[in-house]
Amino acid sequence: MSLRPLVTATAQAALLGALSNVFAQLLAAEGRKSVDWIPVLQFLLFSIISTPPNYLWQEFLESTYPAHPRKNKGSLSVYNTMAKFILDQTIGAVVNTLLFSLFIHALQDAMATAPRVTSLSAAAAYFLRRGAVDLGRVDAASVVAASKRDFWPIVRAGVKVWPAVSLFNFMVVKTVAARNLVGALAGVAWGVYMSTVAAR
Repeated sequence: MSLRPLVTATAQAALLGALSNVFAQLLAAEGRKSVDWIPVLQFLLFSIISTPPNYLWQEFLESTYPAHPRKNKGSLSVYNTMAKFILDQTIGAVVNTLLFSLFIHALQDAMATAPRVTSLSAAAAYFLRRGAVDLGRVDAASVVAASKRDFWPIVRAGVKVWPAVSLFNFMVVKTVAARNLVGALAGVAWGVYMSTVAAR
């Protein structure tokens, strides 16, 4: 596998994930027109970390259950499509929900003293500063408790979005790279919702 599609998918998802957090903040701003760039960078970091394993997961699903196997003479395999859909909407959804929640809550704990920073360059400088992310501040029990609290509401909300995106991807979109882009575009709206979850 070439690294280029993986790097491209990661860059696309990171930018769109950051954009979704900006949108969420502007929608919830109540008259404020400034953006706190610390949560934006947190979402950017999560996208950079989570996209490669998700891309590889989609590669695995496609190689194990090809949409158009040779034995079907190029036509769509309903069995393979449904197998990918079920695996993606069960194992994939559970793992992604848990990892998002654990990551964001742990990062928020680790950056609990972060100020509101309305300049992107100042936020990046703060984010990269030694001690800005202090894992010693993470309370594992509270992170797990928050992740448990968020799990079912996120899953219920996700059922309203991701099955349709997943079916569209598996039935219509031919390549994993293009599917990742479709998922990232749908993820902008989803990211707005997830930003509101993370902001609680």
